Amino acid sequence: MLVTSRSFSSGDLDLAGELEAAGCRIVTGPSTHELDVLRPLLADATAWIAGTGPVSAAHLDAAPGLHLVARYGVGVDAVDLEAAAARGVLVTNTPGANTGAVADHALALVLAALRDVAPGDRGVRAGRWAVQRTRELGTLTVGIVGLGRIGRAVAARLGGFGSTLLGFDPWVPPAELQRLGIEGVELDALAGRSDVISLHAPGEEVVVDEHLLGLVRPHLVLVNTARAALVDEPALAGALRAGRLRCYASDVLGSESGDHANPLLADDLLDRTLFTPHSAAQTVQAVDGMGRGAVDAVLAHLRGDQPPHLVPLPGGRR
Repeated sequence: MLVTSRSFSSGDLDLAGELEAAGCRIVTGPSTHELDVLRPLLADATAWIAGTGPVSAAHLDAAPGLHLVARYGVGVDAVDLEAAAARGVLVTNTPGANTGAVADHALALVLAALRDVAPGDRGVRAGRWAVQRTRELGTLTVGIVGLGRIGRAVAARLGGFGSTLLGFDPWVPPAELQRLGIEGVELDALAGRSDVISLHAPGEEVVVDEHLLGLVRPHLVLVNTARAALVDEPALAGALRAGRLRCYASDVLGSESGDHANPLLADDLLDRTLFTPHSAAQTVQAVDGMGRGAVDAVLAHLRGDQPPHLVPLPGGRR
């Protein structure tokens, strides 16, 4: 059993113990999935509880005995589903396990950015007690891009503050958005009307580009707890410097290896950016939920049962 999730079995549940009791031998590898490191581990793997790194055709070729990839989380964008289907490898995920954790984190970033929490802390520690007047969340219009589980959970939390909610999701009918208390609008309209935008879209397509940044309000707070690829980072860095928006608060970066060459980590943007280390899903409850889902899939497969939360593979194969 190959495990490449950083947080697997680190919550309240002894999930590693459950696997060992079922006869599994656990080996661990990096969540970034460097093939040279994983190759000798994949050679003997029957199942793989996979972290956030890529699961490519080359990875699967290195694992001739692999039957199951249990994604530790929701997204399967990094998994080559075509290659898995061609090799008869099942793929599962853990939908809903980290919804509450990520929604909470998005709201934390919104409030921290609006109320200048990090710059205020740095100022006090340096002996500066200057006050920056900020705005209350309940008076603002918040645009949510992507109304899946997490986007809806963010909307529910914002409803308690009394914010006006806008939403863009081409897959959700307007009547459904209305039922959720969200005004459905096109993306350009959302950009032009929002004081805060929170990104929860799936996929790797850029959403925040030069065009969209030209439409936003200069006091906009942009929050990203989804994917770094949703944002054109060089364009965003330029827009922040030009004062075209107030702050970017994100749990994801294009490079998460401490590479300070990322344009958003420039020193002159320190007071206009706020980052956390891809930690939105790192609560005890979410870690247990994701681990429980992955282990249940593995144990079901070992019993000869169909694992829960199978991801449809190309060609309708499962």
